[in-house]
Amino acid sequence: MTQEVGQDVQPVLHERLVTLLTSHLDVKAEPEQLTAETTFESLGMDSLSLMELVVAAEEEFGIVLPEEAVELSPAATLGEAARMFDHAR
Repeated sequence: MTQEVGQDVQPVLHERLVTLLTSHLDVKAEPEQLTAETTFESLGMDSLSLMELVVAAEEEFGIVLPEEAVELSPAATLGEAARMFDHAR
């Protein structure tokens, strides 16, 4: 399945990322409220919780994320993270 430019990264990886956030990292948000435009900051996540996300994603998805993934900022969106995780697969 190919993504069109500008289209949300919704399919499987996004669902798994949402699951990681809501269950593993205990983010208090309903999964349907989490969109590609949602920022980590709006979820109350700081740099430390983003590091936890990177480690959890590497374990969950069986990937090794590039160095720039470690530099995800709280202002980054779920869509940006999902694309980064997808490219690391």
